[in-house]
Amino acid sequence: MALAPRGWTLSRYKTVGLAVVLTLLTAAVAFAADGQSEEGQSVIVNFAWRLLNIAIFVGVLYKLLGKKIKAFFIDRSENIRTELENLETRKTEAEQQLAEVKQRIANLDTEREAILEESKIQAAQLKAAILAEAHKQAEQIREQALRAAENEGKAAMEQLRATLADEIVAAAEALLQSKLDDAQHEKLINNSLTKVVLN
Repeated sequence: MALAPRGWTLSRYKTVGLAVVLTLLTAAVAFAADGQSEEGQSVIVNFAWRLLNIAIFVGVLYKLLGKKIKAFFIDRSENIRTELENLETRKTEAEQQLAEVKQRIANLDTEREAILEESKIQAAQLKAAILAEAHKQAEQIREQALRAAENEGKAAMEQLRATLADEIVAAAEALLQSKLDDAQHEKLINNSLTKVVLN
């Protein structure tokens, strides 16, 4: 709370001081209306001397400290005014922040729903990507198994052919040896040599 109203000047301070002095004098006259003091002086004169002493004292104080007191009250008024302005600014900022918080709270359900919906979409995309990768890997494994089975089948078939060829040759040789006599055997060798030489 300000000690002096805003915008007061030196003349206004003097006017208020004069009004206080006149009020005290009026009270002194009313108080002294009953007569004399014990020493024979009138109470009014005694009171007037006291008032004069007080006035001189106040005057000396004013001359010595008047500018400092005035500056103190002016500075105090300015400080209070500045603080009130700062408080008003802070109040406005706080009201804006409160409005923003209320708006965020109001939008919280909408934001939560949006986040949940986005999370569901991301989960579905992740699931689809994982399933696609799993299908791709399963297809690769199946193709590798088929290739391995084909290779093993070919190798087994080649081994079987080689074995059968060996057995057929051995069987044919045994059959031929049992049916051919020496003359036929010699004739067969000569025919083979003739074919080799001609080719």
